[in-house]
Amino acid sequence: MWQYLVIFGCLSVSVPAPAVEQGRSCVFLTSSRNSKKMEEGLVNGTIQYCAHTNCCVGFFRIIEGQPVAELQGCKMVVGGCLDPVCFTSTTHVDYIRCECSSNLCNGNITWSAEEKQPQLKHSSYSADDKQRLSLPEESLTSLCSCHMSKQSDMDLTSMELQQIVGSGHFASVWQGSYQGTTVAVKVFPTWCRQEFTAEREVYGLPHLVHSGIAHFLGAGRKSDSGDCVLLLELATCGSLSSFLSKNSSDWTTTLKLAQSLSEGLAYLHSDFYRHGVHKPAVAHRDLSSNNVLVRDDGTCVLCDFGSSTILRSCAGPHSWQRYMVNAQGQVGTLCYMAPELLDGCVNLSSGWCLIQGDVYSLGTLLWELLMRCSDLFIGGPVPEHRLPYEEELGASPSLEQLIIHVSERRERPSVPKHWQQGLHDILLDSWDHDSDARLTAQCARDRLVSLPPCCSI
Repeated sequence: MWQYLVIFGCLSVSVPAPAVEQGRSCVFLTSSRNSKKMEEGLVNGTIQYCAHTNCCVGFFRIIEGQPVAELQGCKMVVGGCLDPVCFTSTTHVDYIRCECSSNLCNGNITWSAEEKQPQLKHSSYSADDKQRLSLPEESLTSLCSCHMSKQSDMDLTSMELQQIVGSGHFASVWQGSYQGTTVAVKVFPTWCRQEFTAEREVYGLPHLVHSGIAHFLGAGRKSDSGDCVLLLELATCGSLSSFLSKNSSDWTTTLKLAQSLSEGLAYLHSDFYRHGVHKPAVAHRDLSSNNVLVRDDGTCVLCDFGSSTILRSCAGPHSWQRYMVNAQGQVGTLCYMAPELLDGCVNLSSGWCLIQGDVYSLGTLLWELLMRCSDLFIGGPVPEHRLPYEEELGASPSLEQLIIHVSERRERPSVPKHWQQGLHDILLDSWDHDSDARLTAQCARDRLVSLPPCCSI
């Protein structure tokens, strides 16, 4: 494998040093929207002198097979970086990252043109989905011979499509009827068979029946077109995003939504044997308010498992970490992604890392819910529905903006100071920067259950 040393031209420019040099000197490049990078040290032309760290960092986009610098400067969080050479690691599709501990090292990157990049592409299942990344290749290929249920196609002769309720790149979702019952029908065109197979495998797992997970009725193919179809329960209130944009809720309703959401995720993450059959843990990997549905009884259900990773075990209920599906490449909706996933500093072969990434997303979803609770804003207006970081970064923040805000600066959605400490603790402990320090989904659920039934702020 040939290694290429890429040297950016800005290093050849002679820049006068400032009168007082502050710490490490790094190549500097940023855009106006990321002007906060200026705060990390004195800038003189294309050089930044670090005020708080010994580390330089660089983010590069691969354009026509070559890395092009998009963000360079001093690392915004104090932390170790022992290597004086800027060896790169892949973060997202067409993006690489490096950090190093010698002067101007982030301008000279060691990068392999043949390094395998994750084959990601933009996709969406919901019509108003925002900046989602997903894998086009089959993401659910088992690495060991574990128990799997045989799944037979349903006879869809009696199925009727009535009205479309959502559409995206891979599938359209319809309200329909099947044998006289109103159902949700998710239709995948023939060229999206891999995405259909991935989601069907999750829904078909043993014991994946829970009040917090969309009820799977079956799957089959349309006889006229050959399109692949999933039949699911119809959640009449639509997505959580749609529900929150139209409704504020009192404390009792909000707590019911939050508890059912966390219970569904805790069950998805659970790993157990029952009646001799193994239910493996599953990491959702794309939790967002578009991928949570609201029933007419005011409870949440998880759906859209096309990006999920099944964590299989063949040797017992506590060894699932050793056997998992292909989890190469980050996936998810950007504003819900954990910091370690945003900047690529995560071991994607670790099931625990993927599970805890879900918990971070849960924290942002709980914040999204609580911000629409009327009882938490007595005496003032309830804020309009906003996505995480929408107020700070706008409706469609870029990957670059989120890396700086969430990972480098460790910022989180603003939590009103007058809320009770219990709410603060649940949110802070769910989206902790250290994935190992986060709650589990079950612990988050238990804390929500322990909150008083009547709001007390």
